[in-house]
Amino acid sequence: MLGMQRALSLIYPDQCILCPELVETTGGLCASCWREMPFLRGLVCNTCGVSLPGHGDAEVAQCDECLVMAPPWVAGRAALAYRDKARRLVLLLKHGDRPDLAGPAASWMEAAGRPIMTPDMLLGPVPIHWSRLISRRYNQSVELGRKLSRQTGLPFCPDALCRTRRTPVQDGLGVDARRANVAGAVCANPRHRAQFAGRDICLIDDVMTSGATLSAAADACHDAGARRVTVLVLARVEKAP
Repeated sequence: MLGMQRALSLIYPDQCILCPELVETTGGLCASCWREMPFLRGLVCNTCGVSLPGHGDAEVAQCDECLVMAPPWVAGRAALAYRDKARRLVLLLKHGDRPDLAGPAASWMEAAGRPIMTPDMLLGPVPIHWSRLISRRYNQSVELGRKLSRQTGLPFCPDALCRTRRTPVQDGLGVDARRANVAGAVCANPRHRAQFAGRDICLIDDVMTSGATLSAAADACHDAGARRVTVLVLARVEKAP
């Protein structure tokens, strides 16, 4: 088997997940794409994961928006800033029929999310409406959560939450409009409601913009009896300085 894999690698060498450049390992980035990937490595807001200036303790640091209006979760992290190569990665995963990107993306999320993970916390993906699931064929948040579960050993429930109605797309909406758009649109799946009681839940999603959708999902977790809710996303939209 090993010999066959080596032979196949000679015939079909691994390519970068974002460009035609050859790489040494499957699911990797070439040196150029790696340099251009905006990883969030410095000080970040402990609540929403947005990058912050300076240095300090990320477990107590908060951005101005979270200080003014705290979201309904206790901590959050993001692997990437939503721009440049990261934006292309997210769009390929979400709309480009590239579920294979979930593997490497989840490994970056695991690294970013270690400070907020607790033993036996339940990973729950943010749901999409069934009508969108038919057109996309898969929920990118489910794919990320499934890979993350395999990498961390944490339990994963792909349908822990449900969309109660189809909401208009959030693009172009302000913060208040986004919150009104998704208010009450997410609930705990009645079949899995017992799993929420007294438990830590980590919500998984591809992108956090205003946090409106994640807030609706967090509210649903609390309504079902969750003890503590955190959020972990692949990319975080950041305001221009």
